[in-house]
Amino acid sequence: MSLHNELVKLVAQTDLSLDEDQIALLIQYVELLNKWNKAYNLTSVRNPSEMLVKHIMDSLMVGPSLIGQSFIDVGTGPGLPGIPLAILYPEKQFVLLDSLGKRITFLRQVVFQLKLDNVTPLLSRVEAYQPEKLFDGVLSRAFASLEDMITWCSHLIPNEHGRFFALKGQYPEQELQQLPQGITLENSVQITVPELIGERHLIELKKV
Repeated sequence: MSLHNELVKLVAQTDLSLDEDQIALLIQYVELLNKWNKAYNLTSVRNPSEMLVKHIMDSLMVGPSLIGQSFIDVGTGPGLPGIPLAILYPEKQFVLLDSLGKRITFLRQVVFQLKLDNVTPLLSRVEAYQPEKLFDGVLSRAFASLEDMITWCSHLIPNEHGRFFALKGQYPEQELQQLPQGITLENSVQITVPELIGERHLIELKKV
């Protein structure tokens, strides 16, 4: 089965709605990731069909839970979940931040080839980055712990409505019990990713 048909089949198992152009962009992204991965080692997932499940669908399924118009994807790696979400929501803005040059070089190529005008790749350490305008939400599927995410990223969102969105495997019971003062659990969503083995949770935190 072609990657296009595989992705259409996966999306059909969800409530997401993507048009043909969006499907085509996601496939182009997977093809670029697969091509660059050989030289740049951007992801341990080597098989494009697996990328559709573990990277594309895993990222897209977070979309319906996001609140806001502007997001920063910290430790984005090869652009996950930022690139799939930017394709899903062309009206929202995404800054993709990573401290590794080769990843940002790859992302600039993706943005150029896919003509994504709502994505800004940024080479920086998260603690060193001072945005001109604060974001509605911080996204990450890379941080080791919620505490680290809060410590490193708190300056990126406003106090009144900013959100942290952390993609996790199992429900992080222990980490949630150790949240620093001034941070509360706003929502947690168990995410079902078609054909993915293993648990996925989206943890939404906010400042109080």
